[in-house]
Amino acid sequence: MNGPDRLPLVVLISGSGSNLQALIDQVAAGLPAEIRAVVSNRPGVRGLERAQAAGITTRVLDHQAFPDRESYDIALATVLEDFQPQLVVLAGFMRILSPAFVQRFRGRMLNIHPSLLPKFRGLHTHQRVLDAGEREHGASVHYVTEELDGGPLILQASVPIEPGDDAEQLAAKVLAKEHIIYPKVIRWVAEGRLTLQNGNVILDGNPLDGPLILKNNGNPLP
Repeated sequence: MNGPDRLPLVVLISGSGSNLQALIDQVAAGLPAEIRAVVSNRPGVRGLERAQAAGITTRVLDHQAFPDRESYDIALATVLEDFQPQLVVLAGFMRILSPAFVQRFRGRMLNIHPSLLPKFRGLHTHQRVLDAGEREHGASVHYVTEELDGGPLILQASVPIEPGDDAEQLAAKVLAKEHIIYPKVIRWVAEGRLTLQNGNVILDGNPLDGPLILKNNGNPLP
């Protein structure tokens, strides 16, 4: 995974790490990135095993050992800086980050959320989508800002909601899309094509008016 032209990144997780695994697989297939570390706020989760199996350094920073969010985030920032990432990748990291932490890594931190933002921010999106009678659902990759699930959108992918779908079935369909769009966005960063400038998403030198949408042929289009 090492190399002078690879984007150094750190992945933050809280659970199974399926998006982490998709990223590990893409790096092995040629994505020009170096996963320098995987950091979890929970010990003993499957994502740590995935990282260790791939030979990636892991750290556990248990949030329960800290008195408040601010002190945890200070410690987390210190851990991250040890690895000097150019990009911080949130992959199922179930923590709300403090404004000071977000500001420290502004423009260098991505998140993936299981809904078509700005709809259904927060938790339990699959059941909420069903309860609302929506006809489609999906996933969104965005830059992280102080606003929960509210940062500038980059790329989305949608799935139809079929009659009889339950929350678990819908989650599986959305997760499959997540595994496609997250590595794609990280590749854009690694190739120098994607940046955040003055709050605007810039791709190939042009500002995005809204998120790109992954079409069925795999190509993202406005």
